[in-house]
Amino acid sequence: MPIYEFEAASATSSCAKCRSGFELLMRMSDPPVTLCPECGAPVRKKISAPAVGGSASGFDERAKNAGFHKLKRLGKGEYERQY
Repeated sequence: MPIYEFEAASATSSCAKCRSGFELLMRMSDPPVTLCPECGAPVRKKISAPAVGGSASGFDERAKNAGFHKLKRLGKGEYERQY
């Protein structure tokens, strides 16, 4: 389930929670959130960057075990096979 970020649509009629922004874990099939759960003020969904990172989850090792190869770029058109 994705995590959505929300912020106050208007700074004048909002509480501290929606002014500073909050996150909600929601299913894609859930109805859209238009009001702050604390004060009922109008909120809007923020656009946030996706979490893309390195191989902290062991993805490289699982790919290696599945028979995939990782290439390291040496120069223009030159690659070295790492595994």
